[in-house]
Amino acid sequence: MGEQRQRYNEEFKRQTVKYVQEKTKTISDICEELNIPKSTLHQWIGQFRAFDQEEVNYPEKIRKLEQTLKEREAETRRKEREMADLKEEMA
Repeated sequence: MGEQRQRYNEEFKRQTVKYVQEKTKTISDICEELNIPKSTLHQWIGQFRAFDQEEVNYPEKIRKLEQTLKEREAETRRKEREMADLKEEMA
């Protein structure tokens, strides 16, 4: 027989994501502590994450902000090259 799937209500999910954001433990540790699969917790984080609850030095937040910055810098460089090309065409 197959295992019975555990069901969690929305309030539990929100509180768990808030717990993840407020703690310095790893997601693996929290999953083990609460007996929740990592993939499930990652889905909840994507669904219920509130950035105003995170500390600025939260490692995942820093990585995400760095990635966003890199993407915007690349876009800026692309637009600058495009503008330079257009100026050259106009000259």
